Amino acid sequence: MKQTISTDKAPKAIGPYSQAVLYGGLAYLSGQIAIDPANNKLIEGGISAQTEQVLENVKAILEACGASLDSVLKTTVFLKDMGDFTPMNQTYERYFAKNPPARSTVQAAKLPRDVSVEIDVIAAILTEPRA
Repeated sequence: MKQTISTDKAPKAIGPYSQAVLYGGLAYLSGQIAIDPANNKLIEGGISAQTEQVLENVKAILEACGASLDSVLKTTVFLKDMGDFTPMNQTYERYFAKNPPARSTVQAAKLPRDVSVEIDVIAAILTEPRA
């Protein structure tokens, strides 16, 4: 059975979607952007700072799902500018240093709130959801 997940440790959904959906032992996370959940504002800084905030948001939602960064199977990275690939990748690598997930990276013409990066995730559920 499908279960939706929401946590206040990540930005709230701003439309008709869930932060994550659990189904068949997998967690499907909606794309995350660099919003600080404490104040619901975009963070200041370049692509590295934005990537870090996005992955912190992903991490919080994964924890609410009963998953973790180690259980991530696939990510999709959407970049506003493929010229930002190297600094994004350096930050991303800190979060997925060993046994990294499969990944696609694409340049998008426009991202929500004109951010530089958005990342969505599919992960295996390890424990009972906490949300």
